[in-house]
Order: sequence, then C-alpha cells, then structure tokens
Amino acid sequence: MQLLSDVSLAELTTMRLGGKAAFMVIIRSVDELDEACRYAREHGLPIFVLGGGSNTIARDEGFDGLILHIEIPGYELLSETDQTVTIRVGAGENWDKTVARTVESGLTGIEALSAIPGTTGAAPVQNIGAYGQEAADVITEVAVYEIATGARRVLTAEQCEFGYRSSIFRAQASNRYVITSVTMCLARGNPTPPFYQAVADYLAEHPADPVTPAIIRDAVTAIRRHKLPDPAITPNTGSFFKNAIISAERFAAIQTRFPDAPSYPLSDGRVKVPTGWLIEQTGLRGQTLHGIHVHDRNALVLINQSAQSYDDLAAARQTIVDAVRATFGIDIVQEPLEIPAAS
Repeated sequence: MQLLSDVSLAELTTMRLGGKAAFMVIIRSVDELDEACRYAREHGLPIFVLGGGSNTIARDEGFDGLILHIEIPGYELLSETDQTVTIRVGAGENWDKTVARTVESGLTGIEALSAIPGTTGAAPVQNIGAYGQEAADVITEVAVYEIATGARRVLTAEQCEFGYRSSIFRAQASNRYVITSVTMCLARGNPTPPFYQAVADYLAEHPADPVTPAIIRDAVTAIRRHKLPDPAITPNTGSFFKNAIISAERFAAIQTRFPDAPSYPLSDGRVKVPTGWLIEQTGLRGQTLHGIHVHDRNALVLINQSAQSYDDLAAARQTIVDAVRATFGIDIVQEPLEIPAAS
C-alpha cells in the first residue's frame, strides 16, 4: 500500500477547488482496499471514497483523513441468453468506456448514459440518469466492502433502494460501504421508442433506420457536447442541481404564470420540472456570481471561471437557491457530493 500525504483535492475534483487531504491511497484491488481501511481504523482516520471527482466538491479546509481513490479494474461477462447479457464491471473502470464497450457488443440499456464523466462505481451512488435511462434500470447487484468491519457483501438492486438521483449510498449507508464492482443486465438488440425529446429531435435531424445503441450513443454524445462543458477542460461538476420534484398542485400553480413550463409527469403523481429552466426564469443564466459562471447554454451547470475558494462557490449557490425560491417557492437541491471539512 502506497500512502500519499498532503494531496491536493483541487487537483482530484473537477470544480478545481478545495484544500488538501492528509492522506490518500490509490485502490486497485479489494485486498488493497482491506489494507487501507485497516490502516485507517488503526490510526483513527476518517475515510472518504473518491472516484473520478466529477461529482464531488472539496472544501477549503481540506480533509483530515484518508481518501480512498478507487481504480479497481475489471469487465467480466457473467452470463448470457438470447435476450440478455449480464456483466460485472470494476468500480474503478471509466464509466463512458464501459458504456462504449456495451454498445460495441450490440447491447442496449445504458447507451443514453454516454459521455457522463466518472467511474462505474459512482453510477449506483446517485443512480445516474439521462435522456430516458438510469443506472437502476439495469443494475442487478452491487458488490461492497464495509468500512467499519471489513465484511464483503453483495447487495441486490432492491437493497440499494434506488430513487431519483439517490440510493442508500447517498443516504443511510453513506460512508458505510465502498463499492467494488457493479453487475448489470443489458438487453441484446436495439432500443425502442419513444425516445427522450432531445434525442428524438436529434434523430429527426439525423434520421437512422434502424436506431441502434450506437446511434443513440452518438446522439447523446453530440447533445451533451453542445450543452455541457468538458470538466477536463472547463472546471465544473456537470449538473450542479437536481431537477425539482414537486406536487401536481404546485406545478399547476406555476402553469398559471408560465403556461409553457416544461415538465415530466412521474408515476407517483408528482411532476419533475427541469431546474435549469427554473434558474433561467430568474434571469441568472449567463451571469457570473462570485467567480462562478452560470452556463450560457445550460443553467444547471456552474463553471468555476475565477472562484478562489469554496466560499465563493457556496455564495453563488446560495444566490441561485434564493432566486429560485423567491420566484417559484421551490427549494432546489445540490447534486454533487461534498468531502467533509477537516476536523
């Protein structure tokens, strides 16, 4: 185990803010994970699990503990039938490369999740989703390591309690487990319509017959490239806020003022409203707040243009939250995780 010290969190997270972590270990196997967690327990160090850093924010105080930087590899075919293929992927595998590999195999189920930065192990944590698909649609099992005890377990999809951009890994089991691999069951063949509106619009301009997983991947990649800045080049965390989930009654009240308000009805009777649209209505799209720029094309994305500290980001965030609350009476919620402040 190679123990690194005084590690810059700004260099490990795509918002490019934050202080230093006291220690970090790069984890490439479950045995290395076990060794690192035993070291943390013996030395009384708190642990934070980090993947690609594209959905994580660090504070200026840094982290007075051990960062587990997960790079566990692996891509294994577990079983297949005429209709489906089940694969197990290491938590450290690049997510988009995982998607590409499934698409190249003619499998459907995660092609609309193309071009999402981060690792495969991060996919279950917030149940990543985009353009009509989400990780929970295909995940069957998640292998985990329990930090406190060293126990190795396999959780079913039901035990993960997936919800909209949520799971037990963001709620009651936060910082209890380290995800080591993800098992997914994908279908052979082509995706079936109806497609998410942005994808349908792209296909109308770029007709294809048949519409294969590769076609959807190309469409989503092109859409995301147009709407979202590359975090490897432009400091950002992708969507900074979750879309708002509100009651049908609350949405009806919004429609009296904004008849063309976009929405997506949910199966439980509530309504999902794009938070990017909510922010646009406040007039903040394209504005720069405390060095944080509200993206010109997608107000859901906050870009670190010249911010020097986490406090700058927090101030910009609060300005946006207050503006949406004042305009709509809706409290929007941050999507990226935060590394706890140093003790």
